[in-house]
Amino acid sequence: MKGNGKPYLLFLVMQQNRNMSNVAIGIDLGGTRIKTAAIDDLGNTLHQHSQPTNDGDHTLWKNAVAASVQEIQNKIKISCTTIGISAPGLPNSGNSAIAYMPGRLKGLENFVWSDFLKIKTFVLNDAIAAMMAEARFGAAKNKKNVIMLTLGTGVGGAILIEGKPYQGAFNKAGHIGHMVIDSEGEPDIIGMPGSLEDVIGNCSIEKRSSGKFTTTHQLLKAFREGDNFAAGVWLTSVKKLAIGLATLTNILSPEMIVLGGGITEAGKDLFEPLEKFMGYYEWRTGGNKTEIVTAQYGDLSGAVGAACFAREAGNIRG
Repeated sequence: MKGNGKPYLLFLVMQQNRNMSNVAIGIDLGGTRIKTAAIDDLGNTLHQHSQPTNDGDHTLWKNAVAASVQEIQNKIKISCTTIGISAPGLPNSGNSAIAYMPGRLKGLENFVWSDFLKIKTFVLNDAIAAMMAEARFGAAKNKKNVIMLTLGTGVGGAILIEGKPYQGAFNKAGHIGHMVIDSEGEPDIIGMPGSLEDVIGNCSIEKRSSGKFTTTHQLLKAFREGDNFAAGVWLTSVKKLAIGLATLTNILSPEMIVLGGGITEAGKDLFEPLEKFMGYYEWRTGGNKTEIVTAQYGDLSGAVGAACFAREAGNIRG
């Protein structure tokens, strides 16, 4: 550094101001916990906060969201102009509220957060928020066409097309877990027979194993110990997952599929047989195949993705 270093210090101040002007707050509103984070335009988490949701009382969790926003702003000493909220359910056409979320978080449907928080707030589905985190700063950074699936109790999904989250008509796009794998299978929670969620989600493990296992963790433990029955159940599930993923590659032709959720903690016991089955089913024209990777973000994916969505939506919609 030449001279007294003032030009360099001025550069640092300008860079800090640039980043702080692009700070956005993201909130992941789940049935169990509310996770809040402030991120800058480089994806750095400036501060984060987590607290119980208290789903039974909507006044409590709505006020808890407001309190978490205030705490974040006090910590980073800046008043953010944009907030994003990730939540289960389908948002309305303007992404100002969750329009449909039956059975959980009573009081969430059609609740306009901008009016409540007095800050411009954009709301999106939690799976799309997770995908946004991966697309902007995670495993799918700089990718344009991506599919993300979250494999857990059920199967969530999200789609990125030409670098933008695809929500579709009625904001229903991305419910990949309800695609049909077996037309003769039992109906899932929305009535689709033999859905992807039903063949791989933890919600159906007891049924798939004829009552022998109650969690995927138990199934995998037995599989690793050489249990032939467990191997049959697990590998059949992975095979059907591969059929679903191969189908998606034919429909959307993504350059990458990101897998997240608790079931991905199976590691090589998931990804090695999945790669083998994809070799059977994926149509690899010209030798091209879709890259399948593990999500990089964990608990903060919803909050980070919501913040990204809010900042971009705020810039577009003014």
